[in-house]
Amino acid sequence: MNFQQLRSIREAARRNYNLTEVANALFTSQPGVSRQIRELEDELGVVIFERNGKRLTGLTEPGKGILKIIDRLLIEAENLQHASMEYKGQSTGTLTVAATHTQARYALPRAVSHFRHAFPDVRIALQQSSPEHIAEWVLSGKADIGIATEGLSQFPDLVSFPCYRWSHLIVVPDNHPLLARTPVRLEDLAEFSLITYDVGFTGRGHIDDAFDKAGVRPDIVLTAMDSDVIKQYVSLGLGVGIVASMAFDHGRDKGLRAIEASHLFASNTTRLAVRRGAYLRQYAYEFISQFAPELKRGDIEQALLGSEAA
Repeated sequence: MNFQQLRSIREAARRNYNLTEVANALFTSQPGVSRQIRELEDELGVVIFERNGKRLTGLTEPGKGILKIIDRLLIEAENLQHASMEYKGQSTGTLTVAATHTQARYALPRAVSHFRHAFPDVRIALQQSSPEHIAEWVLSGKADIGIATEGLSQFPDLVSFPCYRWSHLIVVPDNHPLLARTPVRLEDLAEFSLITYDVGFTGRGHIDDAFDKAGVRPDIVLTAMDSDVIKQYVSLGLGVGIVASMAFDHGRDKGLRAIEASHLFASNTTRLAVRRGAYLRQYAYEFISQFAPELKRGDIEQALLGSEAA
């Protein structure tokens, strides 16, 4: 048994049993992947994958249990590498943080700036995507830390922590009719074309829930992942925007006005997630403490070793 065999099994499950993609991910050949898988099955005396001819089609029942063990073994192998670098006093490396655009653009700059001064020899890699992709990247080890508002608490193999709460704002051009309505009602918003986030992004679920519960049907004409894109189209007069409160700057967003909306939509919680059982370097804890000062290292370590999400 060797790590290449274990990686071949794990990647085959991750990549929908496509051995060509597995070979590319592991920088080897497709016959080499097939051989690694078959050799491990022969050594264990267990068929891990279901097959249709030579093509893998799924995991057998024993294979599902074995895959969980393989995941733990590979995680611990990565942890061993990280721990050895920590104990040798090496302050170099790469911290990969996966976040939505709103978090990367508006919530992370202060923490990143402090981190760069504290750890000048550590490279920061910021990855931006949907909450689902962020979770996948953290689970696969492609990212050390994931930050998003929605979805991260739904994965049992992630440990997620609440960081801060925020609400939505209504954004309109100067002199817009909504500025004369105080407080704004959902019925008022429904009179105008709306521009807001894609489904699954930046608290969109709370926006939809509010309209549904009130029995009001909004006219959402344009959606985007990016708060700046939403504001740009609002400034062009294409509709009324609903954005995260952190995404509006009264000094920078010239020609736009913000209207309070915390009474219309439920508040949102941004969460930070790490992979259960992962070994975090000292600099990762420092980054977390800058982003969410209330999160203490001892609590994080205890949660990483626990059986339930924080």
